[in-house]
Amino acid sequence: METKMALNYQGKSQKRSAVEKSINAFLIVYLFILLTKAAVCTTLKYVWQSNPNNDEPWYNQKTQKERETLKVLKMFTDFLSFMVLFNFIIPVSMYVTVEMQKFLGSFFISWDKDFYDEEIHEGALVNTSDLNEELGQVDYVFTDKTGTLTENSMEFIECCIDGHKYRGAAQEAEGLSETDGPLTYFDKADKNREELFLRALCLCHTVETKTNDVVDAATESTELTYISSSPDEIALVKGAKKYGFTFVGNQNGQMKVENQRKEIEVYELLHTLNFDSVRRRMSVIVKNQAGDIILFCKGADSAVFPRVQNHEIELTKAHVERNAMDGYRTLCVAFKEIAPDDYERINRQLIEAKMALQDREEKMERVFDDIETNMNLIGATAVEDRLQDQAAETIEALHAAGLKVWVLTGDKMETAKSTCYACRLFQTNTELLELTTKTIEESERKEDRLHELLIEYRKKLLHDFPKSTRSLKKAWTEHQEYGLIIDGSTLSLILNSSQDSGSHNYKSIFLQICMKCTAVLCCRMAPLQKAQIVRMVKNLKGSPITLSIGDGANDVSMILESHVGIGIKGKEGRQAARNSDYSVPKFKHLKKLLLAHGHLYYVRIAHLVQYFFYKNLCFILPQFLYQFFCGFSQQPLYDAAYLTMYNICFTSLPILAYSLLEQHINIDTLTSDPRLYMKISGNAMLQLGPFLYWTFLAAFEGTVFFFGTYFLFQTSSLEENAKVYGNWTFGTIVFTVLVFTVTLKLALDTRFWTWINHFVIWGSLAFYVFFSFFWGGIIWPFLKQQRMYFVFAQMLSSVSTWLAIILLIFISLFPEILLIVLKNVKRRSARVHHLISSSA
Repeated sequence: METKMALNYQGKSQKRSAVEKSINAFLIVYLFILLTKAAVCTTLKYVWQSNPNNDEPWYNQKTQKERETLKVLKMFTDFLSFMVLFNFIIPVSMYVTVEMQKFLGSFFISWDKDFYDEEIHEGALVNTSDLNEELGQVDYVFTDKTGTLTENSMEFIECCIDGHKYRGAAQEAEGLSETDGPLTYFDKADKNREELFLRALCLCHTVETKTNDVVDAATESTELTYISSSPDEIALVKGAKKYGFTFVGNQNGQMKVENQRKEIEVYELLHTLNFDSVRRRMSVIVKNQAGDIILFCKGADSAVFPRVQNHEIELTKAHVERNAMDGYRTLCVAFKEIAPDDYERINRQLIEAKMALQDREEKMERVFDDIETNMNLIGATAVEDRLQDQAAETIEALHAAGLKVWVLTGDKMETAKSTCYACRLFQTNTELLELTTKTIEESERKEDRLHELLIEYRKKLLHDFPKSTRSLKKAWTEHQEYGLIIDGSTLSLILNSSQDSGSHNYKSIFLQICMKCTAVLCCRMAPLQKAQIVRMVKNLKGSPITLSIGDGANDVSMILESHVGIGIKGKEGRQAARNSDYSVPKFKHLKKLLLAHGHLYYVRIAHLVQYFFYKNLCFILPQFLYQFFCGFSQQPLYDAAYLTMYNICFTSLPILAYSLLEQHINIDTLTSDPRLYMKISGNAMLQLGPFLYWTFLAAFEGTVFFFGTYFLFQTSSLEENAKVYGNWTFGTIVFTVLVFTVTLKLALDTRFWTWINHFVIWGSLAFYVFFSFFWGGIIWPFLKQQRMYFVFAQMLSSVSTWLAIILLIFISLFPEILLIVLKNVKRRSARVHHLISSSA
């Protein structure tokens, strides 16, 4: 495919969140624990059986077949038996719960009324639910400018014709004109030059017209509506209309223009040289009614100035630069008269290039390049693209949250720079470091000059910033802020000079500079260069999480390359929204999406993961300890029904409800205090420290469950009738303490209670009690052995058992309760200290 979108398309990469990678790492640790437990029990079994009385007691003689079996084979079989016995330590059900949490949790983004936009009558859309938690781990935000930071609603502000500024509506008697730049004319440009400029605006475009019939009382009129893929073109055509030249339409290659005298001028459209991101200009070749053939061209100043007469540039250059500094989008307009003989040659070349079966794009590019030379500059236009509502506040919040924001745009540097100041990407005290064509072309050897600048900037940044990258986010507020500006050609010089030995050095120095800057502006970027930038940052040491946000087809490559892609439902179609992971109507919605939803999603799923490993270790550790008291005979501690129901029914719903509804911090607080986002950055809740805490907590509680019950059973009799409890009663007491402890642990962790939380937590405990009575209260005909018959009811008839269960639950939860009390005391004292210091 040779469409623009296909040529700039970046293949989709499989996106996996940091949480999924942590789960896999934890799983390997628990698999190692499983193998270790099985190996220890297998070894100790044969050590214990080395005593003949233990190996073959009088009441359990071996068969002849058992005696003849190879010892190695028996050891292997025993090892597998222990693996089966302890396999519940691997939380298989966690994967199902995680997928349910992600899928159901994604609806909260779609249902959020704050994301609903009244203009387009749409809200947020979730295209993938696998990356919800990744929204809470973002380190770098890459954003497009036009249509993302700005509204992409273009308005024609002013124009310049031969160095004379025109602002406001033109009048026949006097053009509202001021001189800007070297004075060539006294009041305004020549009348013919004005008309030529306006004709160029009416003809050099790909705008289509739509006629609407308007009925107003007794009068009936027609109203023209302009349609184009580019809002800039519509703004220019409307701007020409403001000055008296109206584009009426294009029918069968005949372009009609109504001039200031209300006369219809007809032009035959011969060829259109379409805009592309490499040429950065477009042209049309038309023939007027007199038979003259004219080429009109419009494009970026950097693409047009080298192709016009040198003496004409100064008249317009000052105007273009001033408009760019004001934040306007500028285009230069030029023309060329083509002789009939030359047109014949040009026409033949264009047809041959279009008909070529091989290298068509390259051939057409060469022909276009040859045609668009020796032109005459007429003037320039200035179009305003207003900043989106709350764009500045959003970027300010992202900075406060410790995120680095990069703007990647194809616009002129001055225009993009002005927009960056307006949206507070750059502050007034931000020192800007420039790596642009302008700064590099001061020297004859560009590479040498680039190397000098890179070394100079690195020295400056390393001197001002601490060596430790861990404190880098805090350092931004304590040290001088730096911003970097780089253009596409300089970036190509850094990335594409990989043949020589110094290129890798260029890239590494450039990345060091970027990491120390709070904000980066990349201007004059091609779509693929945007993706290259994202990939380069993705591959940095530490693998930072990247997020890209854009609104058009030229942002698709960048969106697909980053860890999380956000599409804006803008005015340039839905390509970005369709290829993104999430789409929102406006840039301002990014603030709540990351700071609130992203934060909560990460905290919820991180707690879910740690809790699953914790409760399964609590579950299996008593089973492991029990083997030391049953001769390593693979005797299960719990009944088969309990083994099956533990993860499916007794403990699954409370953690699912927690992972969907928990708000440990209020949403309004999360959005109003962006610094809270930094507390969970770097996958903080799934690092080694928290993992070890949960693991040791589970080991402590599992030990308490088993040995607490074991010491209880040291009493010769627990029943009034002097009967002694058996091993199934022992296992049921341990299991009861286990279910109540892990469920109440989750209740202690819950900060945001809803009726659903109450229902699933207390309902799960009630269901366990009901199931135990039900399972042991009926003689089931399909069971070969009824080992749990009346065990639970008989167990609860003992006062000692009740006291033991309550005491063991309290001992198990005591460290957690103590920790919560200490945290509350610390928080309260910090609040009092803050109030005292603020009042003082």
